[in-house]
Amino acid sequence: MSSFGNFRIPAPFNEPVLSYAPGTAERRALKARIGELSREELEIPLVIGGKEVRTGKLADVRAPHRHAHRLARFHQAGEAEVNAAIAAAREARPAWAAMPYQARAAIFLKAADLLAGGWRPTLNGATMLNQSKTPYQAEIDSCCEIADFWRFNAAFGEQILAEQPISSPGVWNRVEYRPLEGFVFAVTPFNFTSIAANLPTAPALMGNTVVWKPASSTVYSNWFVLKLLEAAGLPPGVINFVPGSGRAVGDPVLASPEFAGIHFTGSTAVFQGMWRTIAGNLPRYKGYPRIVGETGGKDFIFGHASADPDALATALCRGAFEAQGQKCSAASRAYVPESLWPRVKEKLLAQVASIKMGDPAEDFSVFMGAVIDRGAFDSIKSYVEFAKSSPEAKILAGGECDDSVGYFVSPTVVQVTNPRHKLMEEEIFGPVLTIYVYPDAKLDETVALCDATSPYALTGAIFAQDRAVVEQLGEKLRDAAGNFYVNDKPTGAVVGQQPFGGARASGTNDKAGSMWNLIRWVSPRTIKENFAPPTRIEYPHQASGE
Repeated sequence: MSSFGNFRIPAPFNEPVLSYAPGTAERRALKARIGELSREELEIPLVIGGKEVRTGKLADVRAPHRHAHRLARFHQAGEAEVNAAIAAAREARPAWAAMPYQARAAIFLKAADLLAGGWRPTLNGATMLNQSKTPYQAEIDSCCEIADFWRFNAAFGEQILAEQPISSPGVWNRVEYRPLEGFVFAVTPFNFTSIAANLPTAPALMGNTVVWKPASSTVYSNWFVLKLLEAAGLPPGVINFVPGSGRAVGDPVLASPEFAGIHFTGSTAVFQGMWRTIAGNLPRYKGYPRIVGETGGKDFIFGHASADPDALATALCRGAFEAQGQKCSAASRAYVPESLWPRVKEKLLAQVASIKMGDPAEDFSVFMGAVIDRGAFDSIKSYVEFAKSSPEAKILAGGECDDSVGYFVSPTVVQVTNPRHKLMEEEIFGPVLTIYVYPDAKLDETVALCDATSPYALTGAIFAQDRAVVEQLGEKLRDAAGNFYVNDKPTGAVVGQQPFGGARASGTNDKAGSMWNLIRWVSPRTIKENFAPPTRIEYPHQASGE
């Protein structure tokens, strides 16, 4: 359809968060959909060039809170399927890149509205079953944040296209924002369905075609994201769905001369390994690939003596234990002054004691579900066991790990006497909060420790009522977190309000949910058109005379 008009993207807005309180229509709809999803075991194929592909090499997706419940079996890609996906992306690229920006954006705007409507119970229910999230945690993730990404990205992309140079008399200068030459590899994590939705679609919005490798543990919820995009009119081959092991999919992707960029969220070690492989393969690529990644975190909360102890305790509890601590931004280490510690400790331990664990898809009253899988359970348990055996650590709450029905780790609070303790330095990615109580007189020394203890710099929070202290701590911790919070927990970034990403070992800080991320997926071309080109080679200064 020709574009006879200067069309504008509708003004983006944050999708309202529904409550799912007893008696609400959304609660009834969600419960009903969870029941339907629970009774059906899926067989999930690859999708390459819009066609379903079955390899016969199957793996399971199970509910973390009830590991006997198999949600789906999915076909895994090998080198042949990956190469087919690359070929499909290459074939789809010309028509997709040539499609007017507003037409591409319309697909994702439609998908956002479909999600906010009839698809809402499906995506939320699938996320609750697959990632053991509560209704609220699923709602803010698999409905609201996905819709926000798609609406705000469409507006941010339009803003990028509108950025144009000045022109001198007789000349028209302009810049076009081409997609990258090749395909983009999207590697998505298990913990947020919204990240799984954003990583392939942000480059696609800007005209790129994508090979998408979802996390093996969450192929189930990610499958519904793909089906939603198809329902919104996404053409075949634009996003190719290739679940499989990291090496089976990643090695042929990174070996392809067509590889143009990676959009990644996952572990620091995997990202660094990919970066090394990309560097070694540079001579075979058509250009320098764009490398965009968000990786680990060892996120902190730093309390000052002027902080409100009730607010600090609540931020510690929510920040550490919502979604089982499996947020990149989850509070994992804390620094509390001696003068506040008795009140903070009393409030925090009372809140932790009130946390109900269980099957969040069956019982909406639970606060925490299970961690994602056996690997996560064993890893987190090893840190808990280390804390139990450490003379420098004391478990104040929790410490129980039970995998008999699901992968349950109780909310665990550990106090350490050594600010450089292993639990203060290493990413655990689970419901373990480690606290160091510092002498009030050693504020400056402890702030320096907070800044230097971890190699990561994703999120962090400070609590203080004294404004001079807020400014002082903000300055001293400037490089310690890409998302910095004052008197608030370090989780819960909202698209359009707090662009998300960190530096140091936490990633490239390209800020998901902003124009700064989208601009990484285009390759600008400057065009100068001269309306009155010269016809002689001489310049005025060459004329004779004084």
